[in-house]
Amino acid sequence: MIISASRRTDIPAFYPGWFMNRIKAGYVDIANPINPSQRRSIDLNPESVDAIVFWTRNPVPLFKHLDDLDNRGYKYIFLYTITGYPRELEENLPPLKAAVDTFRKLSDRIGTRPIIWRYDPIILSSSTNEKFHLENFQNIAKELSGYTKRVIISFVDLYKKVQSRFMKLGNEKGIRFFDMNQEICNKIASRFRQISESHGMQVQSCAEETDLSAPGVKPGACIDSDCINEIFNLEIPYKKDTGQRRKCLCAQSVDIGAYNTCGYRCMYCYAVTSFEKSAENMIRIDKNGSSLYVNKEDRDI
Repeated sequence: MIISASRRTDIPAFYPGWFMNRIKAGYVDIANPINPSQRRSIDLNPESVDAIVFWTRNPVPLFKHLDDLDNRGYKYIFLYTITGYPRELEENLPPLKAAVDTFRKLSDRIGTRPIIWRYDPIILSSSTNEKFHLENFQNIAKELSGYTKRVIISFVDLYKKVQSRFMKLGNEKGIRFFDMNQEICNKIASRFRQISESHGMQVQSCAEETDLSAPGVKPGACIDSDCINEIFNLEIPYKKDTGQRRKCLCAQSVDIGAYNTCGYRCMYCYAVTSFEKSAENMIRIDKNGSSLYVNKEDRDI
């Protein structure tokens, strides 16, 4: 079993204490995102967990627990998102320099293969235009050169909640958001591939509806059973996670997070319906509780 921690919130950044309490207890309760009253218990003992996949933008709060995880026999990888966007788009993230320094520190500790850079999602706007992305991606790739072997990219999906935030941001800050056609996606993907390869990284796309085969960017899995098998000498059979988006190639995993429990306030976030609701939930979460869900309204919309 692969544990996803988590697509729904940043457990390393916001809930490392809760996570370690669940590790010590040996189980975690997870709720159905559509009907949180439906719950099931997941065995977290080392013999039941093949690997843990941490999704994060700030793993620093988890660092002090890594020795404990190692001593208990857990295997893990990190999917580490660094975008370096303006504060209007991602209000509460660590500064870019701090994020890069942390990435390097983590890579030095666990190696270059178990840490994967995510540049996701790619947004075209008046403050993040094509020129911005090419320069920004180049600068970050240069800083991470030698610290990872893979980078994952995808273009933003305009869910209704994302469109609403973008519209509000346009009205309040005057930021304009642009549609991305096949030509511009190919152009950006092609340059990203060239930049990635020049810094020793393989680039892949994530759950991308746009065909990026022409610029040489292949679709890939974020939770990649083949990658995990190679790193840790395991034999996890591949089974597509049918609970994810249509184009997602991730292997089956169990996600232990909860929607509407993240404090970053990223305008493009898919996992938060309301920043205010999320902030309220974060205060109410019991760090000793068996689940991150706090009420029946915390569901994916």
